[in-house]
Amino acid sequence: MIWAILAVVVGLVLLTYSADRFIDGAAITARHFGMSPLFIGMVIVGFGTSAPEVIVSILSAIEGAPGIALGNAYGSNITNIALILGITALISPILVQKDIIYREFPILIAVTALTVLLLWDGHISRWDGIILIGALAASFIPTVLKSFKGADNIIEDLAVELENEENKTPLRRALIMLVVGLIILVLSSRMLVWGAVSIAQNFGVSDLVIGLTVVAVGTSLPELASSVIAARKGEHDIAMGNVIGSNLFNTLAVVGLAALINPLQAAPEVLNRDVLIMSALTVGVFALSWLLKGKLNRGIGVLLLLCYAAYTVYLIATATA
Repeated sequence: MIWAILAVVVGLVLLTYSADRFIDGAAITARHFGMSPLFIGMVIVGFGTSAPEVIVSILSAIEGAPGIALGNAYGSNITNIALILGITALISPILVQKDIIYREFPILIAVTALTVLLLWDGHISRWDGIILIGALAASFIPTVLKSFKGADNIIEDLAVELENEENKTPLRRALIMLVVGLIILVLSSRMLVWGAVSIAQNFGVSDLVIGLTVVAVGTSLPELASSVIAARKGEHDIAMGNVIGSNLFNTLAVVGLAALINPLQAAPEVLNRDVLIMSALTVGVFALSWLLKGKLNRGIGVLLLLCYAAYTVYLIATATA
């Protein structure tokens, strides 16, 4: 128990430190290569910080623990939308760009609808996994193409950047910050998850509840640290893009890869409770972003945190009833 507590504390410290380096490296790299911050947030930050979910879900599928695999993915999505966006908006109100409202959010809603459809029969087969991986590739093509639009000027712009590197962070240093930050993010989150799961197992909690709560929060800590720091630095596209990209990756790649390794049987409550709540939160944040013209203020942050608290309390209460 002592080692588990120590892992949680050390992991949290390393996570906070590495997130700062990671966001700086991501933002600077975006400017060097002419990519938009939204692209960096969705692809590099969103995918990179979802690496813990991939590792946990794949290992869970191999070991025949579908509760942790699915709970980890969908629980992380709920955590990203309610807890992470809630905390981020509470610390620094988020400005959601029109591209996110009218393009990225509809894609995420469509992917969520696909999840409901595939889970309707109570399991995710290998063919379902192939569909999810294919949908992942298709969902990011528009963002990738738009982000590299005007790539003809990249070499010229990069030359100008390098000429003035004494006043800016060199590309090599930015890439090192990005890679090292990502590695420490993954390792520290794994340390946190190991410690948290070890503590939870001492209380006899089921694998689905562990996946939805302890593992989901633990593997989402990179997203939390990255989004909060990005928002405080004024990188709102990275903060929001991180959450959307992570949720897309969790829903499509994390579940899809796990299903390819070993088809996943889903308990009825996964669809009737967890995916339902995930869907409601996704549509709700989209609606609020549209109605409030892209301004997610501290009041919205409080509302999201209350939703997450209510879900967690209900989950624990029903699991122990």
